Amino acid sequence: MKGHVARRWKQFVVAGAMTALVAGMGSTLPSAYAGGTIKADDDKWISIGMGIRTSFNSIENGAANGQAYSNEFTINNARIYINGQVHKYVKFEFNTDCFNCNVVGTSSINSGTGFFGGNSTIGLLDAIGKFEFNEMVNIWVGRMLLPSERGELNGPFYHATFDGFRTPLFPADFSGNFNAGGGGGAGLYGRDNAATFWGKIHPFGTHLLYVATVSQGLRNGPNTTNTLMYTGRLQWNLLNDEPSPGYYTAGTYYGTAGDIFAIAGNVQHQKDGAGNQITGNTSDFTGLSVDLLFEKVLPNNMGVFTFNGEFKRFFANYGTGAFTGATTCFCVFNGHSWTAYGLYLIPNEIGIGRFQPYVRFTSVSPLYSSMRQEFEYGVNYIISGHNARISAYGRYGDIETKGVFGNYGPNAQGNKVDSFHVALQLQY
Repeated sequence: MKGHVARRWKQFVVAGAMTALVAGMGSTLPSAYAGGTIKADDDKWISIGMGIRTSFNSIENGAANGQAYSNEFTINNARIYINGQVHKYVKFEFNTDCFNCNVVGTSSINSGTGFFGGNSTIGLLDAIGKFEFNEMVNIWVGRMLLPSERGELNGPFYHATFDGFRTPLFPADFSGNFNAGGGGGAGLYGRDNAATFWGKIHPFGTHLLYVATVSQGLRNGPNTTNTLMYTGRLQWNLLNDEPSPGYYTAGTYYGTAGDIFAIAGNVQHQKDGAGNQITGNTSDFTGLSVDLLFEKVLPNNMGVFTFNGEFKRFFANYGTGAFTGATTCFCVFNGHSWTAYGLYLIPNEIGIGRFQPYVRFTSVSPLYSSMRQEFEYGVNYIISGHNARISAYGRYGDIETKGVFGNYGPNAQGNKVDSFHVALQLQY
């Protein structure tokens, strides 16, 4: 026990030293941002940007011997963003990511060789043609993020915390690829090939966003009749509107958007969208979610308080027999989950940024497997909103060992473990 406590203190000392070093460099660091827009005229332009996320992760019993802490540096994301406009009403978006960069050791469900092909594979993330006529009526076609709950619409770069994805994912984010064989594939990184209709109206001074999508969904596996997936989302902002583009969201705006109270609901459905065709255990998939964002700019320059909450209920009643041939099963989550976290942005700037301590709790209850829960505590060092941020956080629970991105079968096992993480996010 004494050695365990000593290790934890050493980890916190290292994180504190790293954060203090960056904070103390405020007077000497030059601007590291690059990028911009090439403009032909008011209706024709193209812009390019980038984003990287990298972290150090130390997980109890995560080393190869199953007893020592793992110690791993990881590239979580490496993205290139390209956006443009070719006509007053016609735009496009093209983004890439490093699909294999976040493969780490035995502590990750993504461990092993061959995940998403080869090492450090750069691949297509988004390819969207946009017909944006006015605020109320817009059509996007191509490969895009499906309008599920806020957590997935934030993407990795706009969560309030570094690792926001701790509840079970909708099929397009649970899947390992498009049109995969065996158990089938329903997309990648929350993206699917789709057509999306979205718009915004302002009843009684509030702000109501609607999004409706028809997408490919699960191909192969249990979906032998090539049914389509249908997704819809309604988001109601009762106070200030959110400045995020399109139907995208963020977990916090660090007070720059004023007071926000947004509640949203989502539903997704696909016939024969889950299960195992080989064993005959197939099912329709229906996912429901409700999410809440409350952000309050405190008076007298007292900082910013942010609360995020999310509840999900997935229905995929394929039965335990589907797990007999795990490699041929699209065993998407069946059950309910929720997460809630609060953050406080301290108003005083220290060095080049501000500190934002937070706490979070997550609970996952699969129908065919054991419950898993997790407590998270940490601090963000906000240099330039979501564009430059350092995070140091710890966790205690069994989500990491039992699995959040899969392993929802009756044989899932895992002990509660500590973990510690230091992470950096930069984008432009």
